[in-house]
Amino acid sequence: MSKRVFTRLFCAVGLCLLVAATAALAEEVRGPVTNLPMPRYVSLKASKANVRRGPSLTHRIDWVFTRRNMPLQITAEHGHWRRVQDLEGAGGWVHYSLLSGVRTVVIEQDMLAIRMKPEPNAQEVALLELGVVARLGECGPDWCRLTSGGYKGWAHKSALWGVKAEELRD
Repeated sequence: MSKRVFTRLFCAVGLCLLVAATAALAEEVRGPVTNLPMPRYVSLKASKANVRRGPSLTHRIDWVFTRRNMPLQITAEHGHWRRVQDLEGAGGWVHYSLLSGVRTVVIEQDMLAIRMKPEPNAQEVALLELGVVARLGECGPDWCRLTSGGYKGWAHKSALWGVKAEELRD
């Protein structure tokens, strides 16, 4: 390979890496109000929350969330209002005071074993039913630590709604 061909190849590879890095940075969207990443997960602080068609008290209530600690995904911000959706995609605008930064997840696999360690063959601590809401703790690449019903253990991230696949937490 000649020096000229090598230089062109090296420059092309460098340009590809630069474009990929720029695209990755451009993908991280931040909320215009909070400057926090979007979308992001939160939980419902209240046991009852009106879900409105738009970001104000004058907008019609489409339905009411009634499950305290339910994880929700924030998809937009406007003043004191957050557009949220649940695991079924139902959502609308909720006042920010009804939301909490405490992270929870919904179990998406019936009789999900939570384990003593983040390993597939580790001892089972408990079995969680489909739809159970658990508090989210530390997360690695594949496993997250959960607390539910007085039990603590590790579950595979793929069985949870309320945490991104690539998300890591301490």
